[in-house]
Amino acid sequence: MLPVPYFHITITVPAELRAELRAHQRAGYGVLMQASAAAIIELARDPRYVGGTMAVLSVLHTWTQQLHFHPHVHCLVSGGGISADGRTWHPARRTFLLPIKALARLVRGKFRALLRQKCPDLVVPDAVWHKRWILHISARGNGEQAVLDYLARYVCRVALTNARIVGLDDNGVTIQYKDRKAGRRRTCRLSGDEFMRRFLQHVLPRGFHKVRYFGLWHPTQRRPDPADAAAPGATQGRRGAGRPGRSTTRAIRRGAGAADRAADLSALSGAADLHPQARPAAGHGAMSRGRRHHPLWSRRRVLVMPRGSAVAHAVRASYLAPNDDAGQPGTVGRTGDDAVATRRRRRLRRTKPPRHRAPAVKSP
Repeated sequence: MLPVPYFHITITVPAELRAELRAHQRAGYGVLMQASAAAIIELARDPRYVGGTMAVLSVLHTWTQQLHFHPHVHCLVSGGGISADGRTWHPARRTFLLPIKALARLVRGKFRALLRQKCPDLVVPDAVWHKRWILHISARGNGEQAVLDYLARYVCRVALTNARIVGLDDNGVTIQYKDRKAGRRRTCRLSGDEFMRRFLQHVLPRGFHKVRYFGLWHPTQRRPDPADAAAPGATQGRRGAGRPGRSTTRAIRRGAGAADRAADLSALSGAADLHPQARPAAGHGAMSRGRRHHPLWSRRRVLVMPRGSAVAHAVRASYLAPNDDAGQPGTVGRTGDDAVATRRRRRLRRTKPPRHRAPAVKSP
């Protein structure tokens, strides 16, 4: 999250376009979110307003207080943008971000072009492209608190909550809504069929993402720090932190010695932070041939862990000598471990007290 001021932009489609969006929800909703964010970013790159690429978080809503179909997009926009070369930050004005009329015309044009690409056979009334679209821009706040307040208010919201249902019986449902013109709360009585119709029309298509990121928050713009990328613990893709990739692990196994290999694997897998008394999870991989659940063996201090894992190789190599056969990856538990286990079993047998049996009594 960027420590900058944020603005809230609401974009609503005309009433003449709602029937087409209801019939083509997946394509129409996606076009609306994409066109809104593209228009905001393009207009903000104008040096007269911001002069840089901003961060945009878009959330799709399709309802009103009375559950009518009313598709619109809420956008959280950063109050500033970064230059094309990525070196200069251009802050926005305190109370002004973008001109509303110019942004409305740009959103309408981009929506029309994208909708023709997605749905070329869709017939839209011409009045939609000559009517002014409704937009609203307001300042949201500064820093992380503004982002958290926005996420709590819009991202996690659904069409109707249980608190707004004030009456329920066999004849219908009574819901509470806020009349924004009058500034007071009112109630609305709906039959069961009408209530289900209004509520179910706001269920999004399966797999549709109602929260999307654009601009600086787009996943393609999340570049890692060069210093972190050069560190041994850096990973690629969506792997867990500290887990090496297959190609990296294979290269380390082929080109390094036992001592260097252990050090590299320890850095990649985070084995240096493991407690020596930690036990492996039950059922996690194949155990070594010792088949004992003791975390450490007494004399050689060989850790029983899943065979073949990078963490096991690194921890074993840190406890054993570099030239020990039992410290080589893939051979733990085959040579030194068996000898230690055998000597321990023999020592236990020698110190074990003999059994006391009752003398046999012969029958007369």
